Formats: sequence, structure tokens, C-alpha cells
Amino acid sequence: MPPEAQRPLTLRDVSEASGVSEMTVSRVLRNRADVSPATREKVLAAAKMLGYVPNKIAGALASQRVNLVGVVIPSLSNMVFPEVLAGISAALEDSGLQPVFGATDYKAEREENVIYEMLSWRPSGMIVAGLEHTEAARAMLANSGIPIVEIMDIDGDPVDSMVGISHRRAGREMAETILAAGYRKIGFLGSKMPDDHRARKRLEGFTQALEDAGVELAEVEHYAGGSSLSKGREMTEAILSRRPDLDFLYYSNDMIGAGGLLHCLDKGLDVPGQIGLAGFNGLELLDGLRLRLATTDACRREIGLRAAEIVAGKNDDGVIGGKRIELSPIVNRGDTIRIGTARSAAAG
Repeated sequence: MPPEAQRPLTLRDVSEASGVSEMTVSRVLRNRADVSPATREKVLAAAKMLGYVPNKIAGALASQRVNLVGVVIPSLSNMVFPEVLAGISAALEDSGLQPVFGATDYKAEREENVIYEMLSWRPSGMIVAGLEHTEAARAMLANSGIPIVEIMDIDGDPVDSMVGISHRRAGREMAETILAAGYRKIGFLGSKMPDDHRARKRLEGFTQALEDAGVELAEVEHYAGGSSLSKGREMTEAILSRRPDLDFLYYSNDMIGAGGLLHCLDKGLDVPGQIGLAGFNGLELLDGLRLRLATTDACRREIGLRAAEIVAGKNDDGVIGGKRIELSPIVNRGDTIRIGTARSAAAG
């Protein structure tokens, strides 16, 4: 059974929590000057603790809702998310609902601000990438009184509904594929670390699968910035300069993985015989490379589609909210993981 919908918070809730009148609360939230600094601080602290978001359209619409669906994602420039947005747009096309997008650059505080601004316009639903949020952001979502769908990840507890894959499973299945091919000296390269929680969970699943097989992750190369082919080249050169004996490189995403592949080919390395490589996301843009990078298809468009269907009430049971939809990551070996041979059996 889906969880019972919570009523939206009101000025009265903030008034009771702060110990001042509703009129004073209203003045503070409208940024009026006729309130003392101490009272203003008390009201704002109570509102944040409750997760209260002021209604910018109060009194303007009888329904207190607009036909917008807030969509919060880490990046609008990352090639991963346009496919998610395409799925959302397709599902909402004939629903009367319109998506509006906000990007967080993987920053928790920025996500909190984006969620605050979107909820202040009283949308009909929210779709938010990931399950990790600040306490204030989670409180705002939980007390919004609208369908909330967290996407891309199912390794955790949702506010309401979630649609995605298990990233720990994705990491584990890639590790098992790599080990079955006979690779044993394995390195990991990740960008947007440690802010990318889904990459972190893939690494956890990947490392655990290696340990279960008696193999230790040999080397790690982390980068806090964004992903690009040039950054992938740079990171690959750095890790191989430290550990030239590595026989496999697992990347947190396809973009830096493709840069790594280009570096290895430029250096005349035998891929996948001497060294294998794999990324994550299944970006079709990279299909034009001389070798197809091994990767995991993360079901991006279907995630967007299924999430928007929940918000729009397009489910078989007609119930909005309280859904948990797990999709299956698909390993694609491409051309950069060798086929297991007698050599791999001996190595095990």
C-alpha cells in the first residue's frame, strides 16, 4: 500500500513552532522590514526545521497547484541526462503537465535551493535525481503534499517513490564480467568524486565483488571536477604511470572511459589483450570510436518515462505515489573486454 499523503504545512504550523503569530510569520516570509532580527531568525529556523516552503501563488489559484512538474538533475550539460529528460517529456506530453528543469552541479546545498524555489511555485509533482539530500531538502519534499519521485538510484530509502537501477548491483556485475575474462590487476578512475553518490555506490559494489573473489582493487584515480575526453586521457596517463602493470581500468562513466581508450590506443597498447577498459552509461555518442567501449546501460530514458508516469497517474492501478520501480542494468562487453580463455581460468 502506498504511504498516506501528508497534508502540506501551513503558516499556522510555523506559527506554533516559532511561538509567534501567523501574521508575524507571514511578514518574515515576505521579507517585511517591520520584524525584529531575533524574531526573524526564530521564524526562519522554525520554517527550515519543519521543511516549510512559502506559497508564492497563494490566493492566485483556487487549486493552489500549477501544471508544472519540477525536475532536479545534477547537470544539464552532462550527456546522460538529456535522455532522462526526453523520457519525462514524452510521458507528460498529453497529460497537461509541463516539466521545468533545475541543475545542481552535484552540490547538496545548491540542490536544496533549487528544490526550495521549485516547491515555492506549488508544482503538481517533483522528480529529483538521487536519494541523498540535505535534511532540509528531504523535509521540504516529504511535507510538500505532492508526488515525489527520486530517480536513477534504488539503493536507499525514498521520500515517496523511486525509479532506477541498483548501482551497487551494476558495479558488482561489471566486476564479475571483468574477473570472468581473466583480468586481475584492476584500477578504478572516477570524476565528480565524492559528490557523485551513484558512482560511489558502483565502486562499493565493484570492490565488494572483487574482494569476494579474493582480488584487491589495485589502484584508484579520483578527480573532483567534471568529465571529458581530455580528462579521461589525463587520468589514464596518471594511473598507468604509477601502475604500468594494471591490466584493467574501470571508469565511473563512459566519457572519461573513452578518453582512456584513446590514450591507450595512442600509446600502442593492445586493447583488450594487454589492458581492458569499461565505463558506465551506454552513451551512443561513443559508438563511432575505433573500438566500442565496454559499458553498462543504465536505462536512462525508461527511468524518465516511468517516473513521469507516476507523477501523471498513468499507472495500471491509477494510484499516484508510493512506487518502487527497479530496472535492470545491462552489461555490454563492447570490444574492450576480452573473451574468457584458458588463460583466465589459470589466472583464477
